Amino acid sequence: MSGFQLPPNFVEDPEQLLRRTRRRQVSPQRFIPETEPLMEGSPTPVVEAVMAQKTIAEFSSPSADFVATGLNLNLGDATFELKPALINIVQANPLCGKPHEDANDHLQHFLEVYNTFTVKNVTTDAIRLRLFPFSLLGKAKQWFYAKKSEVTIWDKCANAFLKKFFPAGKTSALRVKISSFQQQSDETIPEAWEHLNEYIRACPHHGIDEWLIIQGFYHRLTGMACSHLDASAGGAFL
Repeated sequence: MSGFQLPPNFVEDPEQLLRRTRRRQVSPQRFIPETEPLMEGSPTPVVEAVMAQKTIAEFSSPSADFVATGLNLNLGDATFELKPALINIVQANPLCGKPHEDANDHLQHFLEVYNTFTVKNVTTDAIRLRLFPFSLLGKAKQWFYAKKSEVTIWDKCANAFLKKFFPAGKTSALRVKISSFQQQSDETIPEAWEHLNEYIRACPHHGIDEWLIIQGFYHRLTGMACSHLDASAGGAFL
């Protein structure tokens, strides 16, 4: 066809056109400047370095860094050592945190042992708090370690211990036994009184007035026992 001109980029061989490869375009890398803050949730370079040095097995392996230890007490310039014999005495009657255990009795025994010795220039709080974990086992010891940041004073420690291992339900049950005590048919008056006092000693924080306990005790004695008390009093006992 006359007068028709081919364009400058015309390729006579179509296969040659298909064999041509386009240049690969690479987007420029972006570097975070030191002054630019990291996005929330993104790992820091230090964390990335540590993660790169650990295997998956190492991330799931136990570590001694997570083992709970006792209190870090600030004793100033004073130092002291707990004698092995003393630790053995305390460990002879441990409390594990089981429902049938008596937290009041345990605390009483611990204080009796503690009162047998003193350490010069060291506070009683420091000695008690250092020694007390040796008297615990199982759940009770784990509770102490979990609370160690809150029980840096002995009074707080003792009260928190009783609150945890002498729950309100146990207190309520003992209060009922005290207030509704009934003399058994084969008990003498002294035996019945001792029986009642066992409940009182088991729950010294019962909160019941003494006069109310005595009144309840009298009214729940057998008829013959009441007559004996009246005769001993030279009239009506109450």
